[in-house]
Amino acid sequence: MGLQIGDIVSRKAVSFSELKGKVIAVDASNIIYQFLSTIRQRDGTPLMDKKGRITSHLSGLFYRNISLLNEGVKLVYVFDGKPPEMKFGEKERRKEVKEKAREKYEKAREKEDVEAMGRYAKQLARLTPEIAEESKELLEAMGIGVVQAPSEAEAQASYMCRKRQAYAVASQDYDTLLFQTPRLLQNLTLARKRRTVSGWVYISPEMIELERVLNSLQINQDQLICLGILTGTDYNPGGVRGIGQKKALDIVKKYKYPVKIFKSVEEEIKKLPEGKQFDWQEVFQLFKKPKVKDVEMRFPKMNEKKLKEMLLKREFSESRIDSALERLGEAKKKAAQKTLF
Repeated sequence: MGLQIGDIVSRKAVSFSELKGKVIAVDASNIIYQFLSTIRQRDGTPLMDKKGRITSHLSGLFYRNISLLNEGVKLVYVFDGKPPEMKFGEKERRKEVKEKAREKYEKAREKEDVEAMGRYAKQLARLTPEIAEESKELLEAMGIGVVQAPSEAEAQASYMCRKRQAYAVASQDYDTLLFQTPRLLQNLTLARKRRTVSGWVYISPEMIELERVLNSLQINQDQLICLGILTGTDYNPGGVRGIGQKKALDIVKKYKYPVKIFKSVEEEIKKLPEGKQFDWQEVFQLFKKPKVKDVEMRFPKMNEKKLKEMLLKREFSESRIDSALERLGEAKKKAAQKTLF
């Protein structure tokens, strides 16, 4: 579900020329899940080899990262570790959503409704441990950095940005702002054009700067965390019933201090169903003091032979691989000439 504050945060479009030579810490599960959800056939079937093994994530990581590297962006993918126990409720919610989507998908298949099949199939995407390990192997062979977080990847990536090991965190989720990343970069790996009802629209990367968000909302970091908890996070899905983004902002600005903020909604929290009630202080601390670690940034040498073997084994087109590898080699040469952030 993630944090829902998109309507009240300020953002600006950025060009790839502004990102050239900078290290971007990518929330791996967030981006790989996008590939698993979107790189599919019309009826929703993911890309697979003849053995029925999913290849959507490999296709997305290989071809789209080459495009980013060619723009001069330096990438490091951060993978999730063990999630906090409080995230169990959100995992159960996602499981229920998938089960309902599966039922709808089966009904659509019985009716041979290809459009509906495609719509519901996207909700069935699942990032398995096998897919995560395969993704790490491919990324390292491409010469892209890989970091294993002790817990939440968003927290680790945000920490790396605060330590100036990376310029921004790339994710579609807003949770990184609660983890205090200085910059959140959205739409980094999405297709440049997206189909809408009225036709194709251009999608550009967008930068959300934490300092600008706090200044425009006239709140501090602790108040932003409180605002997030009120509207709902992965640790307290749904937040407090009846409180949306704008109402949460009003409450935060009125009561100012965390204790007073949550005292004002104490009764509303008690009225939540048993599985939805939460200890605000526990959630607050997960954002304030997340489990992270110091890492040494390492960008492995590209292993062209291994890359080709991996992709050919999964039945990728050899001519397309060769063409892409040529572009990747050019990107690596360009990157070697840049001074990194």
